[in-house]
Amino acid sequence: MRDELQPGSVEVVVTSPPYNLGIDYNGYDDTLSREQYLDWMTEWAGEVKRVLSDDGSLFLNVGSKPTDPLVPFQLLDRMLRHFKLQNVIHWVKSIAILKSEVGNYPGITRDVAVGHYKPISSKRFLNDCHEYIFHLTKTGEVLLDRPAVGVPYQDKSNITRWANGVAGVHCRGNTWFIPYQTIQSR
Repeated sequence: MRDELQPGSVEVVVTSPPYNLGIDYNGYDDTLSREQYLDWMTEWAGEVKRVLSDDGSLFLNVGSKPTDPLVPFQLLDRMLRHFKLQNVIHWVKSIAILKSEVGNYPGITRDVAVGHYKPISSKRFLNDCHEYIFHLTKTGEVLLDRPAVGVPYQDKSNITRWANGVAGVHCRGNTWFIPYQTIQSR
């Protein structure tokens, strides 16, 4: 970035850097000490801030592992040296909805389990079924085109009932189910 990008020249950065969880990548050491990792990310964040426009956004995807759930929060703390946290999005990777728990909700006719997760063999921890996407900006006041990622109203009468029922969609909110292909090999 230092050599290729001018200050303020980038509108959006979407990234999922290594989480420093000891994953075996080809060519990257994912086993730095926690302090080294956080220092590296802090340096990287400063450079992103330099190239980001004043109304730009950084979407930082970060996860953890059950035995070390603090990584996203410690990383966010470091990011706040350079940015304001504007939104927190929960990327739901797997979800189970039991019919018995939703009653007669329209469209749910049986138990539903979608997505996938990396199962763990533990009597202490739950499977991680989500990751964080931190929406960071320079000011915390960047405008968003919420209908661009909106979802259709199930009850169409809500479109006219709510003033922000633009184009028949409403704000997706901060919980997103985003399916993805299972990676067989890194």
